[in-house]
Amino acid sequence: MTEPHKSTVDEIRERFDRDVERFSNLETGQQATMDAPLVLELVTDAAARCCPHARCVLDIGCGAGNYTLRLLDKTGPLDVTLVDLSLPMLERASQRIGERPHGNLATQQGDIRECRFAEGSFDIVMAAAVLHHLRTDQEWEAVFEQVWAALRPGGSFWIADLVSHDDPRIQQMMWDRWGQYLAEFKGPDYRDQVFAYVQREDTPRSLTYQLELLARTGFRPVDVLHKHACFAAFGGIKPAG
Repeated sequence: MTEPHKSTVDEIRERFDRDVERFSNLETGQQATMDAPLVLELVTDAAARCCPHARCVLDIGCGAGNYTLRLLDKTGPLDVTLVDLSLPMLERASQRIGERPHGNLATQQGDIRECRFAEGSFDIVMAAAVLHHLRTDQEWEAVFEQVWAALRPGGSFWIADLVSHDDPRIQQMMWDRWGQYLAEFKGPDYRDQVFAYVQREDTPRSLTYQLELLARTGFRPVDVLHKHACFAAFGGIKPAG
């Protein structure tokens, strides 16, 4: 069977360039994601609690800045580095964060696979709804290793994302549950639209795969904050010693 065509980086960038307004509001920006408000709270709570003396945060695939904004509410001013494919998203995130107390603010437009950061630059790294665009094992491994190197000892890496399942029967079961959620929310046409762009754009990996990759990279401990159907929030700590 031929592998279906997947959107290029430029095609993904163009879609997000058109969606800035929607992603600027948590209530409307993540409607297709189950438990989005809860996951936002859990990830930012975990980051704040595990790194109470944090000075610097990296937000990968920052979108309109929702995760960093909520983290700043819980930690106070931090130096912030934002990364996103979409320049309009970066501009909106920068504008919103600029209205809050914060430290230095840096932005980098680009693909995380091509970005580079100085070793030991950050206390917290967050990646929300972005890693599912990675394609190969080599890309996944390289990004996790890059995050590891960019974190200071004692720093933490938190992920909130669409995930797949290793057993096709479980995958179909969870996909059906998500489909029911989407259809009840906005109808079958909306469900089909969401499923079509996931098929076109995304290559998520299972929660098990990513937890094992975190551990293999060196993160200890690794923990799951939340899992509901095709969505999960989880992360790990870079040991201090």
